[in-house]
Amino acid sequence: MPDPAPRPDTPALEVLGLRKVFAETVAADDVFLTVPSGSLFGLVGPNGAGKTTTLSMAVGLLRPDGGSARVFGHDVWTDPVKAKSLLGVLPDGLHLPLRLSGREVLHYLGPLWGLDRETVAQRTEELLTVLELDDAGRTLVVDYSTGMRKKLALATAMLHAPKLLVLDEPFESVDPVAAHTIRVILRRFTAGGGSVILSSHVMPLVESMCDHVAVIASGRVVASGPLEEVRGAQSLDEAFVELVGGRTSGEEGLAWLVS
Repeated sequence: MPDPAPRPDTPALEVLGLRKVFAETVAADDVFLTVPSGSLFGLVGPNGAGKTTTLSMAVGLLRPDGGSARVFGHDVWTDPVKAKSLLGVLPDGLHLPLRLSGREVLHYLGPLWGLDRETVAQRTEELLTVLELDDAGRTLVVDYSTGMRKKLALATAMLHAPKLLVLDEPFESVDPVAAHTIRVILRRFTAGGGSVILSSHVMPLVESMCDHVAVIASGRVVASGPLEEVRGAQSLDEAFVELVGGRTSGEEGLAWLVS
């Protein structure tokens, strides 16, 4: 019998005290997060805040020094097969096979997820079409632009029909047209019952897309919850600067730039 679907009230992702130390640097300092099922959740923070480290541990790519993570109630480290079957991951610095075409990449990965050839073929064509890659389906990945590679990476994450997408900087170095396509796909995914957590340091983008947000700084979550609660009466960008303790004035210094 197939496994029962996750209960609607089960969080899509629970991060429970994840901790990671590299030498003397604390990259993640007892991180707690709850991503509600059906949400589009933004994880924001300055560069080096611990976003990538946290997400890598949460999906089983990096072993934590402490804490745990659960995907729809399944522990990523003690029940990895079930947890990862529910996950679609776009990690930081994903390397795609450069000497395969986009279509070949998906046909190669499909059987690794246990999908039959017919299902792989059908989903491949649908993904390439929806992500506007159908004309590039026979082009080698080495000849893809950065935006095309991001869209293909998203296709690989969605191929096995996951319940949760975990996307690390999916819009980094992506042109506006590709970014629009990705936004549309993610909104369709959540409207269909899926859940998404994505990291970014671009506040306007997160504010326009996400219904929940967490702010992380120096390896710790400093605010988390529905977007309206985290930003209050101001913009997310303004709330972010206050939360992470950034400077709000650029008026001092650089007098030599003024003619």
